[in-house]
Amino acid sequence: MPYRTLRLPIAAAVFMTSLTGVAHAASFNCDAKELKPDEKAICDNRALNDADVKMVTTFELLSGLMAMGSRGALQDEQTAWLKKRQACGPDVACIEAAYDERLKQLDETYKKINRPL
Repeated sequence: MPYRTLRLPIAAAVFMTSLTGVAHAASFNCDAKELKPDEKAICDNRALNDADVKMVTTFELLSGLMAMGSRGALQDEQTAWLKKRQACGPDVACIEAAYDERLKQLDETYKKINRPL
């Protein structure tokens, strides 16, 4: 049945991406006075902004689907990933690669979640 192949976090992330503008990334305030170099690059680049929205939406949905004990590990992974993204500074290609990698990881995590059919 086609509904079983639908990945809820990914579908929701795509929907949320269509609702955002360049000035507002989902995980931080683009209007803040002191943005880190990676955050400024994300706010200034529509593709990176969209990747940020997709990543944070997917992360939040996964957090809600996971058992309490697994959420801590997911949060630790997210914190480590954020440090990796921040290490990119304003390098758009590096930030883009970081988002691609993290979204793949989150997709794999979703595939491993026990859920009723």
